[in-house]
Order: sequence, then C-alpha cells, then structure tokens
Amino acid sequence: MTEPTTSDHASHSALTDPGPYAALIRGLPPDLAALCRILHGLLIHEAWIERQGLSLAAFAGQSRATLPVEQRLAQLFAIDPRPLTVARPDMSRVLAMCRDFSLMLCSVLRHQGVPARVRCGFATYFAGNSYDDHWVCEYWAVDAQRWVLVDAQLDALHRNVLKFDFEPTDVPRTAYVTGVEAWKLCRTGMIDAARLGHGATTGLFFARVNLARDLLALAGIETSVWDDWRLAGEPHRGLDDAALALCDALAQRGEAGALEVAPLLSAPPWS
Repeated sequence: MTEPTTSDHASHSALTDPGPYAALIRGLPPDLAALCRILHGLLIHEAWIERQGLSLAAFAGQSRATLPVEQRLAQLFAIDPRPLTVARPDMSRVLAMCRDFSLMLCSVLRHQGVPARVRCGFATYFAGNSYDDHWVCEYWAVDAQRWVLVDAQLDALHRNVLKFDFEPTDVPRTAYVTGVEAWKLCRTGMIDAARLGHGATTGLFFARVNLARDLLALAGIETSVWDDWRLAGEPHRGLDDAALALCDALAQRGEAGALEVAPLLSAPPWS
C-alpha cells in the first residue's frame, strides 16, 4: 500500500476544479478567516435561511444538490457578476449546504498550492444529534505539521446561536469527528452509535454511510451514490457480521488506503 503525501491533496479533483474561473479566485487572500468571510458573502445555508429573516421560497429554482465548484461559480456570477470579494445581499447569495462551503474553500486553498481535502463526518456543535452529519474542509498546516479542520460555514450568526467556543479556522478534533474515526469510536464503544446521524436516521447504519463518504472524499470523490442513503430500506439499514467486518477493515486502512478501497465503495448495498 502506497502512503499518500500531502502533495496528493494539492491538485484539484473533478469537483474542486474552478475551470475557466481560476483567474477569478487566484487573487483571493491566503488568510483563512478572510476566505471564510468571503464565502459567507457568497453562499447561504439552506437550513439557516429562516433565522436570517428570509424564506426558502425566495430561492425557488435553486437546487440543494452539491455542485462542482465551476458550476457553483457560474451560478454565482449569473446572479451577480461582481468580484468574489464583494459580499452579496442575502437574496443574491447562492443556496448551499455544508459540503458546498467546504468544497469552495478546498478549491481556493488547492489553487493557492495548499494541500486541502473535504472531510465527511460528525460535528458536536449543532443542535441536532450529539454527533450531527456534517462536512468540513481540512488543510495541511506546514508550520504546525498537521492537518487542520476548518468549518467555513460557521459565521457570526452560527456563533451567536450555537455558542461554540473555538475558532472555525481550527476546529478541535473533539468537536468534529471524521467518518473514519467515528466508525472506530463506535466499534470500540467510545461513542454510542445511536448519538450520531442525520435527523431521525441514526446508528451504525449512518456511521457506515459517512465512513464510505469520508473515504471517497479522501480519494477525491466528494459526491457519490452513497449520498442517496435516504433510499435505503430494510434490510440495508442493518449490518450483518460480514458488513461489520468489511467496515472495520476499511476504517483500519483509513486515509492511507482511501485510493485503493474507493472501488469497493462504488455502489452501496441498496443500489
């Protein structure tokens, strides 16, 4: 097995490639806090629209689906052609989810030559499940020689409502657990699987979903057929001994084996 290097995450994936808009993001500041503020002026999270005094109906015609960065930028400029550093009025921002914020930040960082990747896992700072389904960006900090988690979605409103006590540009590993680590923690009993998931869908089934999505994201596949987990019915929401053993093996290989195990995750059991 070939160990990945940080340079493996400095090149664009199909989804983070800005395409013809590369020149427009090249001049963005390298400061992470500034980059996150720029994204707050471009994207608006679907679940937080009403807290900002807006109606989801006002964004009719916009899809909640995760788009490649090139398409997202095209959508942005079709609404407002001004430079990305200009914060848009609320109604001129683009409907987004947490993965969109993470993809955009990952794209900018990679374009600046900074190794970065999107991670799928569980956050502890939302008001849903104790470990809530969530996507963030992770970049390699040369000075610190470590991977740093950044939640580009968290703005001033999030801080006021959620009362988290950390900087979104350096999310503690106790506040966010990647899909790979969450599976391991569930299997060793350090996390009760019933505490993690999305809405009413919790348990080892969802731990399996985010294990797969995290490994695929590490392999440069940030959207996949595992995103249709809502279609899974019984018996696919239960895990037999063979499924548990497979997930244990996948989690054990983790980041180092992501590229090699990605083909094994090309289709979820319910496909």
